[in-house]
Parts: sequence; structure tokens; C-alpha cells
Amino acid sequence: AVFSHDHLVPLGRHLVNGGIIDTTQLVQALQAQKQLDAPLGEILVAEGWADTRDVQDALAQQRGIAQADLSDTPPDSALTAQMPVSFWVKHRAIPWIKLGQTVMVATARPDKFDTIQHALCDVFPSTLAVLATEDAIADAIAAEFSQPLAEAASSRLDEKLSCRKWNPPFRSWWSLVCLALLTFAILLPVLFLATVSVLSAISLLCVTALKLSALVCHLLHRWQTPKADNLPLPLPEKLPKVSVLVPLFRETEIAKALIKRLTKLTYPKAMLDVILVLEEEDTVTQETLSQTVLPTWMRVIKVPAHGGLTTKPRAMNFALDFCRGDIIGIWDAEDAPTPDQLDQVVARFAQVDDDVVCLQGMLDFYNPRTNWMARCFTIEYASWWRVILPGIARLGLVIPLGGTTLFFKRKALEELGGWDAHNVTEDADLGIRLARAGYRTELIETVTFEEANCRVWPWIKQRSRWLKGFMVTYLVHMRQPRQLLRDLGARRFWGFQVFFLGTFGQFILAPVLWSFWVLAFGYAYPVLELLPLPVMLVIGGLFAMTELLTLCIGLIAVSGPRHKFLLGWVPTMFFYFPLGVVAVYKALHEMTFKPHYWDKTEHGHSASE
Repeated sequence: AVFSHDHLVPLGRHLVNGGIIDTTQLVQALQAQKQLDAPLGEILVAEGWADTRDVQDALAQQRGIAQADLSDTPPDSALTAQMPVSFWVKHRAIPWIKLGQTVMVATARPDKFDTIQHALCDVFPSTLAVLATEDAIADAIAAEFSQPLAEAASSRLDEKLSCRKWNPPFRSWWSLVCLALLTFAILLPVLFLATVSVLSAISLLCVTALKLSALVCHLLHRWQTPKADNLPLPLPEKLPKVSVLVPLFRETEIAKALIKRLTKLTYPKAMLDVILVLEEEDTVTQETLSQTVLPTWMRVIKVPAHGGLTTKPRAMNFALDFCRGDIIGIWDAEDAPTPDQLDQVVARFAQVDDDVVCLQGMLDFYNPRTNWMARCFTIEYASWWRVILPGIARLGLVIPLGGTTLFFKRKALEELGGWDAHNVTEDADLGIRLARAGYRTELIETVTFEEANCRVWPWIKQRSRWLKGFMVTYLVHMRQPRQLLRDLGARRFWGFQVFFLGTFGQFILAPVLWSFWVLAFGYAYPVLELLPLPVMLVIGGLFAMTELLTLCIGLIAVSGPRHKFLLGWVPTMFFYFPLGVVAVYKALHEMTFKPHYWDKTEHGHSASE
């Protein structure tokens, strides 16, 4: 049937006549609707003035249509198979049952059923709308097409840009390289040590130059930027819907705290779509959430198992199809975003050029006083997010994204194929792919607070996952270096080399640099047979200069009011970074034998401030 809307009694009047809402609430909702691109019923439910069942009953009465209970009577699989899953996902509808020659199609938006009816006319000549909630329809689609959707989530990205083929013979090649280096070290130890000493110096020089350039750019910008430029941007006249993915896996301590934090968001709840993404096999988190009443703007999506792969990017790929927003964001389970974060994101997206498709917020910690490790982790993050990364951005280099407080224009994210489900640093990889496609990422002055990893072994496991992912990401994009050079341009190409090789190299070669300390104590150093003392002194001086630069960046990063208490702890970072050496060798081992293994970081061990 094709609806005629002219004679319909307004939905608000149905709800007022039924005693569900009063006139004042209706007027306020209609006023809000001028700015919110949302149905009246969603606004009323989000404000808590009506529940979903009341709105569904009123909508069914207004349209004169039946309601479908998709959980009690699931859709007919023979009907759903007549169109690909992408069609049902796009139209947020699903065929339910067939009565005679008429197919009953479940939809949450009967006012838009004309479009669906027209698109289905060749498959189902006779259709009739029945009413169901968007959540019920999404659950039905996920259940009907669980395996195709799960397979697509694992292989959404083009194989040429994915690391999913990181297995023999590719992995065997990597093993041979490691074996060759080990043989070199055993047979020719002095030559090997001299070679890696030079490589260490080159790596250190490049990383130091990058950090120094970033620091100078950051300081110049801070001195030249008027305070007026930091005022909040105005929101657009029509607010877009924002979907935020929150992947959860075996979370027992943090789920309730997360919900409490997100309720503080000031963005209109009718335009907010927070999706808690769970693995189907994760009964621990499911049990935790079953004991919690979720707000109407928050829902759960369960990702079906497929091939033993349970990674964050795969889960997000699966959930992406079910997002309702034009802007897609990501938060981690332990995150506490500032209340106005989404307001800032929406306002900034309304101002930027079309090629800016990603906004990256800053990360900070809410437990920096827990212990020494938490303090050092906070100093490290402050140095990266408040000094180095803003400087890299102003240098026009590729921005390696963080895994949270990321916001994308949905169209561009889908065009890029979402995330690489097999990459354990899917964020860094996506940042490179954005740049290769000609898009830009911009940093915004909004902060998300999360829990600092304050225990030694969990810290090492987390850092080893990051380093492994960096190595894999580098090798994937360097499969065709000439094409990468053409995509990025010379400056960003060499910046890519310095960042990824330098990040990896500064940890794996650190023991070589430490060995130079024997010269300070007057001991013989075998490399002097091949490298003259002046060269060794230059390398040692470079090492000292790098340490001083790191100290300087740390002091600048924590000089603000929130972090000033950390100033005295900055010199102790010299004892913190060596933990990364343990992590990098763990990463090398996993890269060879378990390249796709996701070493999960457990959270919820520190009280928030």
C-alpha cells in the first residue's frame, strides 16, 4: 500500500490524546525538532517523556498498520534471501511473512515506506508495511545474515591493503630475515655491532629531527595563536546523528562506569547512537550488561564468531553497517569523554573542508596518581598528544591515529573499506590509508580520559601489541613503495619512514646505545676496531642530546595546571622507556608466530579521579 499522508492525525496529537505526554512536552519536542533531524517519537523517547512501546502503539494507530513481533515470529528466510543483506541494511527494513500474495515488510519508518515499496516492486509485486522498532529490525537482520556479515567484517578491506595474508610464505620470509640477522651477529660479532651502531645513530638522528621539528612547530603555533581562536565553535542549524562504537570484550569492571560517564554527554540524546559492540561468545560482558538498564540511545550489537578471529577492528566492521549516524566515532571501554565532546566534533565537521574526513581528539588519564607507572604513562601521553602529534600535524605529515576519540565522516570510512580486521593497530593503518586516498585528519582540542596502564606486565603486553601492529602496518604499505610515494608525496613518504622505522628502531636498537656507557667508565669497546673514537663520541653526543630533548618535551607537556604535579617525575622517564625494549622483542616473537593475536589490555583496576 502507498500511504497518503495528508489526512493523518499528527503523531503528537495521538500521544497527547492518549495521555502519554502533555501539551507542554509536545511543544518542546516540536521546537527541538527544528534543530534535530529526528522523528518526533525518537525525541520524546530520548527525553524520557514517552517510552518506545507508547510511541510504537501511537504510530501504528496513526498509520492504521499492524505491528510485527520479530523476536516471537522471526522473518521468513525464504523472503529475506530474495535481496542481498546490503539492501535490508540500507533501508533498515526486513520482509517478515507472506499472507497470500502480499509480503509484510517490517519497517520503523512507515512514512518512508514508499521508497522501499518501489525498490521491491520487481521482487515482491505486493507489499504492505508492518511496524517494528529499529533495534528489532537490526537484530533480525544480524540473525538472518550472521555468517555473511561476519565473513564480510573479516575481509571488508581490499586484500592489497590488508595484512590478513601475513602467513607462509610471507611469514616464512620474515623468519628467514630474523635468522639471517642472528647468523650475522654470531659469525661476525664486531662487524655486526659496528653496523647496528651506525644504524642506531641514523635512526636516532631521524627521530630526534622529527621530534625537534614537531616541538618547534608546536611552540610557534602556541605563541602565534590568539586566545580568541580557542573559543567554542557554533553548532550547525541541523544537527546530524552521531553513532559511536564502543567495543567491549570480557569487561566486568568497567561497563557500568562507562554508561555512567556517557550519560554526562550534552549532545542531544535523540541524535546520539551509542553502540556497545560485543563478541557473541563473550558471555562475561553480556552477563554484566544484562544486569544494567541501558538508556534508549544506547544499544548492544553482538558480533558472530568467524574463523576464530576476535579483534576490535573486525567487531567495528560488523557494527558499521548497523550504525545510524552520518558521523562515526570510537571510544574504548575505559573512556571518559568530556561532556561537550560530540558538540565540538559536530561543530568542527561543519566548518572543515570536504577533504577533512577524520577528527582526532586528545587522550589523557584519570588515574595519573595511582603509582609511578601511571605518572610516567601520563607524561608520555601528554608529550605525544599535546606536543609531538600537534607538531607533526602542522608539518603536514601523515597523522598516525589513536584507537579512540576518533570521528569519521561515514561516507569516507565506508569508501575506504572500514578497518583491517587482522591488524592489531587498525588505527595507525587507517590513518595511512586516509592519507593515501587524499583525505586529511585534523586534531581537535577535546579530551577523553581513560585509565593509565599502571602495572608492568600489562603495560608490556599492550606496548608489544602496538609495536607489532606498527611493524605489520609498515610492511603492508611498503609492499609497493613507489605507489606509496606517489600516493603520499615525497615529504609525507619520508615522514612515514621516519615515524614507523624510528618508533620500532629506537626500541630494538636501544641496547646497542646503552652499551656505549662502557666508554664512560674507561672500558674497551670492540667497535673501536672499526669505528674511530670521534665517531663513537658523536653517536654518544647524539644519544645525550636526544635524552635532553625528551626531557624538554616532557616538561613542556606537563606544564599546564592539570599536570603540573608531574614536573618532578619527568626525569624518571629514563627508567620508564627501557620497558619498551622488552615489549619490542615480545612483538618480534609474536610477529613471527602469532601476527594476528590480540593481547587484550584489562582495565578497571584504578579508581577514576
